[in-house]
Amino acid sequence: MLRPRIIPSLLVQDNGLVKTFNFKNPKYVGDPINAVKIFNEKEVDELAVFDIDATSNGVEPNYSLIERLANQSRMPLCYGGGVKTVEQAQRIFSLGIEKIALSSAVLKTPELITSIAERVGSQSVIVVLDVKKKTFGGYEVYTHNGKKSTGINPIKFAEEAQKLGAGEIIINSIDQDGLMKGYDMNLIDKIRNAISLPLTVLGGAGSLEDIAKVIDRHGIIGVAAGSLFVFKGVYRAVLINYPTKEEKEKLYKN
Repeated sequence: MLRPRIIPSLLVQDNGLVKTFNFKNPKYVGDPINAVKIFNEKEVDELAVFDIDATSNGVEPNYSLIERLANQSRMPLCYGGGVKTVEQAQRIFSLGIEKIALSSAVLKTPELITSIAERVGSQSVIVVLDVKKKTFGGYEVYTHNGKKSTGINPIKFAEEAQKLGAGEIIINSIDQDGLMKGYDMNLIDKIRNAISLPLTVLGGAGSLEDIAKVIDRHGIIGVAAGSLFVFKGVYRAVLINYPTKEEKEKLYKN
């Protein structure tokens, strides 16, 4: 039976695990390898790791770190950051990654989605759209950690990505990132209604109730969170956490 996926989202910068707020002010929260080991013990559904510096700095993916993450992970692992070519994608898959997340490169060259999907299979190709609200309504995709506007409509690009062979879309709200005040439900509704692909949403989860709202509204969906799974309490003490099997069952039944 297919179930919603509850996915911790980890951000990596300079080989360290960080957490951002509206894509700014990264706070160091620990060692990513250690976090993977803890999430193994908690039997998470899937794990997403994003290198937030690779694209901005124009550098190659950190293959050494990727290999270490893959070697430690006992769960499906998605990696994103700095991937610009089919060859880079293939090398990452050869290290043991199950899914690869593409963003800036496919916004410039959408056909790269098809090229990579033909080599590794559509189910392994994930398109990530980092989205901000526009001043006078609507949404726009941004790149380079939310610094560069693209003029691209996320709903239209999600539809194009689906046609080009993407296997999944991750929609990430820059406006909600790190605030822990809930997901942008309007944005999720618009993307969900536009595509039939698996969809994962990210940005804003502050409680399991926030996750439950998305699952209740959209059923089988990926619900990702960063702060919720690395912080605990009003003072945001660093603590790797994840819902228990019993808590997850309650979420599914809401």
